[in-house]
Amino acid sequence: MFSNWDEITDVLVIGSGFSGLAAAIEAYNNGASVIIMEKMNAPGGNSIISDGGIAAAGTGMQEQRGIKDSPELMYQDMLRAGLSINYPDLVRQVTEKSNGVVQWSIDYLGVEYLDRLDIFGGHSVPRCLTPVGVSGSTIIKRQLEKLNEMRIKVRTGAFFKAFVMDSEGKTTGVIIRDGYSHKEAESGTDKYVGISRGIVLATGGFGADVNFRSTQDPRLTRDIDTTNKPFATAEALKEALKINAMPVQLSHIQLGPWGTPDEKGYGAGARFSDYIVFPYGIVADPDSGKRIVNELADRKTISDAILNVGSPCIGIADKVAVETTGWDIKPCLEKGIIKQFGHLSELASHYGISQDEFVMTVERYNGYVTDGVDSEFGKQILSDASPISTPPYYGIRTWPKVHHTMGGVQINTRAQVIDVNQQPIERLYAAGEVTGGIHGACRLGSCAVTECLVFGRIAGLNASYEPMSQGIK
Repeated sequence: MFSNWDEITDVLVIGSGFSGLAAAIEAYNNGASVIIMEKMNAPGGNSIISDGGIAAAGTGMQEQRGIKDSPELMYQDMLRAGLSINYPDLVRQVTEKSNGVVQWSIDYLGVEYLDRLDIFGGHSVPRCLTPVGVSGSTIIKRQLEKLNEMRIKVRTGAFFKAFVMDSEGKTTGVIIRDGYSHKEAESGTDKYVGISRGIVLATGGFGADVNFRSTQDPRLTRDIDTTNKPFATAEALKEALKINAMPVQLSHIQLGPWGTPDEKGYGAGARFSDYIVFPYGIVADPDSGKRIVNELADRKTISDAILNVGSPCIGIADKVAVETTGWDIKPCLEKGIIKQFGHLSELASHYGISQDEFVMTVERYNGYVTDGVDSEFGKQILSDASPISTPPYYGIRTWPKVHHTMGGVQINTRAQVIDVNQQPIERLYAAGEVTGGIHGACRLGSCAVTECLVFGRIAGLNASYEPMSQGIK
């Protein structure tokens, strides 16, 4: 039994995004001492650069707008998008707790949301809330403020190296590289941190780990950009696999179809495509001038359709679409990511689209909007949709980017990490993108934040309930 610990805590949380901070809050509120370790020099992880959108069923905002929704409908939407390879019991945890976790974020954390509900591809009804500031940092800041009240600070520059196990296969602690800097791989000093109750692994996905992701999906070479920060890598996941954690669906890696090759990373253009073009506009193949997909389909369907074209496609919307959504697109126009045109013919000419076919494409789509039925691709025509007929017209080049890794370690409904023999690894919990099985083949937009907060809270609470280890001294 290893006993030469540099430090001991009841619950150790590795990672400081949505799920890690939620876990820390719950563990502390249940009476546990908590340490949060973060490898980077600031907390927040990828969560802090997301738009912070959170999907929930049966919210007060839906009720006010007369939108009928339920956890069951959200469950069915997630399974349909995930091609039914999702783990049903995990999906139910997310959908049934979705409304509660939104209320928790409002009532307990103090998160404020915009007075709007959005619908993204694959959702049956509008159920996606967006925090004020349109950034995950809004939620992260509130979580950090709450932890500050608890006198818990995120320890940055703390790189997780390995788990420490006892002879019976129980998790007893970790090795941390303290003082780590991503600029120097060998920086810092090894320290041993023991846990008397549990560990919560909340280290995120591996979307920026080109070697690991391209091993799972050979298409995803360095030539495909990612919306993730460079630190979204697989080292923590690999360490979990070394102690026999069961890998789940690692090859299911989501591409964000709203990406554009005209800016790096997530960028500003993604919001224009996701919130304006997909619900109210069209995506066209510049070579044929024709639509290629149901623009309100799930992310996998749209990404695959664009990839099948083999080159960037063009997302198109008009003045009414922009006004209907209420988004400010001036920053994208100023950066040249979105182009503005007085006539559709000018848009077609700029992007090299066959004008005759393009005009017919727009006319057909406008007919679908008027009739309320898209007989070509089955797109849901929203009640406030209008024909694409009011200048100015806007265009953006769309090309998928690696966005989310649906695969990871297997967990159960208590957020315990499951080993290759289908048994929980004692005292080890996980939440967020490092886990697999919840989203199946494709994650619906805004469901990641929901999942992170739901399972982060479950993981932290259950880790704090672990009986005090007698072997930690």
